[in-house]
Amino acid sequence: MATTNDRFLLGTRKGLFDVRRQGGAWALGEPRLPGQTIAFAVRDPRSSSVWASLDHGHWGAKLARSDDDGATFEKTAPPTYPEHTGASAKYYWVIEPGPADRPGHVWIGTDPGGLFRSEDGGATWSLDEALWALRKEHAWQGGGRGEAGIHSICFDPRDARHAYVGISCAGVLETKDDGASWSYVNKGLVNVFDPGSTTDYGHDPHCVVIAPSKPDVLWQANHCGVFKSADGAATWQNLTQKPWIDFGFTVAVHPTNHDRAWLVPLKSDEVRTTVDGRLAVARTDDGGATWDLFREGFPSPAYDFPFRHALDVGADGDTLALATTSGNLYVSEDGGVTWATVSTSLPPVYSVRFA
Repeated sequence: MATTNDRFLLGTRKGLFDVRRQGGAWALGEPRLPGQTIAFAVRDPRSSSVWASLDHGHWGAKLARSDDDGATFEKTAPPTYPEHTGASAKYYWVIEPGPADRPGHVWIGTDPGGLFRSEDGGATWSLDEALWALRKEHAWQGGGRGEAGIHSICFDPRDARHAYVGISCAGVLETKDDGASWSYVNKGLVNVFDPGSTTDYGHDPHCVVIAPSKPDVLWQANHCGVFKSADGAATWQNLTQKPWIDFGFTVAVHPTNHDRAWLVPLKSDEVRTTVDGRLAVARTDDGGATWDLFREGFPSPAYDFPFRHALDVGADGDTLALATTSGNLYVSEDGGVTWATVSTSLPPVYSVRFA
């Protein structure tokens, strides 16, 4: 079986691609679920199953699962909102397999802001009612898709009952009791939409990741800047350094070095393209105090960029994959310093996850 440095999954507008390192080169497999928009795809390391969320547009959000490590897929019953909510799933933003000691545990974050959980490998699903109650109470507003969206789920590897979710536009929320209750953990975040607000909610994280080697450290690419927490999200430090370390959608953290993280800088909410027309990856090795910009291997000029789930790092911490809105796929094998082009002719890419 391939290691988590030698294989990754691409969710694209026209199918799911399995990319593997073969003889020192990276090769694209034939698309699975061809012609279908794959909003997110992930391999469950506990079972070798592969999950894919499908955005059918006219036909709505669907789920597919492979029980043979991605060779074939079958449609599977997706989570549905209880009748009392009056809601329906419009988009499955993220699928997160649970902790290693819970083999059937899977969480799914949705638009319009509901978190669904399964404890039997997706045979049945339940809405996290405590989190949904907060959505209703505080009238979470939407981000880019118009409604609130749960796009980031972070499990604490030390405690299966402890997790965080990132929600556009609510912020980061934390549970310490397996979803029975939730609290906002947004102290220190900036909200340019409502600068005088004193509420804990209404923030717009684009992507939130937890450092596996030190789970009290979390990184966040936010609509209003770049932030890091070193105290389990109790407080957030603003790391923004305009123009490069500012607006962006994606962030990745090294698997064994909590001080090393990567961003892809973009220019402002209004522009939403690369800074000065130059695609670059920014890396910090000192917890965000300083950043280096790496461009070697990228075309210039370049105006496309990765969506929030389209940057990932392998288990070795040196292999990274990045794919863009224009279907360009790049891989780095030296920690993001240099990049090699794997393809320039893919459909638009929505997610990249090492498998």
